[in-house]
Amino acid sequence: MADSAQDRTEPATPRRREEARKRGQVAKSSDLTAAMVLLGGVLILYLMRDSIIGRMVSLVRHCLGANPSDATDPEVMVPTMVVSFQSMASVALPVMLLVTALALVTAFGQVGVLFTLKPVTPSMEKLNPISGLKRMFSSKAFVQLLMGLAKMSVLTAVAYWTLRGRLNALANASALSHLAIAQITVEFMFTLGIRLTLALLLLAIIDFIYQRWKHERDLRMTRQEIREELKRMEGDPHLKRRRRQVQMQLALQRIRAAVPKADVVITNPTAFAVAIQYDARMMNAPKLTAKGADHLARRIRELAIEHGVPIVERPPLARALYRTVEVGQEIPAQFYRAVAEVLAYVYELAGRGYRRRPVAGLAMN
Repeated sequence: MADSAQDRTEPATPRRREEARKRGQVAKSSDLTAAMVLLGGVLILYLMRDSIIGRMVSLVRHCLGANPSDATDPEVMVPTMVVSFQSMASVALPVMLLVTALALVTAFGQVGVLFTLKPVTPSMEKLNPISGLKRMFSSKAFVQLLMGLAKMSVLTAVAYWTLRGRLNALANASALSHLAIAQITVEFMFTLGIRLTLALLLLAIIDFIYQRWKHERDLRMTRQEIREELKRMEGDPHLKRRRRQVQMQLALQRIRAAVPKADVVITNPTAFAVAIQYDARMMNAPKLTAKGADHLARRIRELAIEHGVPIVERPPLARALYRTVEVGQEIPAQFYRAVAEVLAYVYELAGRGYRRRPVAGLAMN
């Protein structure tokens, strides 16, 4: 029931769209590409008609004007064939290049740059005859059948309309010169071609709109699918909660081990707390042995009180040390003076100056 079409009411997420794109499932219309290619080909042929007719006439004259006895002479026929191929290539190559470029632009304009072998990868589902029968009698096949019938009907109507308007001119063409007949034929063929192509283009645009609508409908998701995808992307909330609990427990263990050994705890006074330890015989500078915010800061203060570690309120210093110094690192040089003053004050109050005293260099920097 969760996978039924009625339940797929939510728009597809970016991740689902990206996965569908990797599989080659994009909104595209092959009819639109074909219509654009036909339209471009007809226009190119019409614009180049004078050049094409001139070259074809020259080619015919060249071939028909040759001596019949030369047809068996390779020395004569080879150059003639080369000239013929060059003449045909000069006519066909520009048309082919322009039509190919138009086809690529239309295809990339629909789906962007996409190269994937997924749609042509062999699979058992594609080879399964039962699946093939289901596809033959599916709603997609029915829509394709309707579109095919619509194309045939529209093209037949356009062709009949174009031909009916020129029946009189074609009937009287026998009384005209060869050049006039050729001109009428070219104009008729262009008119018929451009009308048929425009009709195909209109149908292709309709098909493209339908394909985009169908693509969006097929990608729709149920709310359960969206929730599962969010879990995959962000992680299971239960696991995330468990990880936070483990991280909190590890942090508390480090704090319980480090705070009793600290010389002083500097607080914000409530939001931040950092524990500082310094032994001139083993350390080059004071070291931050524990830090925390909010709940952890409160726990650091409780442990400091429990083990008799002095607590000194220096809000700016506590914030700066919390944000810039990691646990286990020595205090940077820019904090030497401020930390040295706090340690000197603590040692003086505790009467421990004979055991731990800030070095002169530290106190002056």
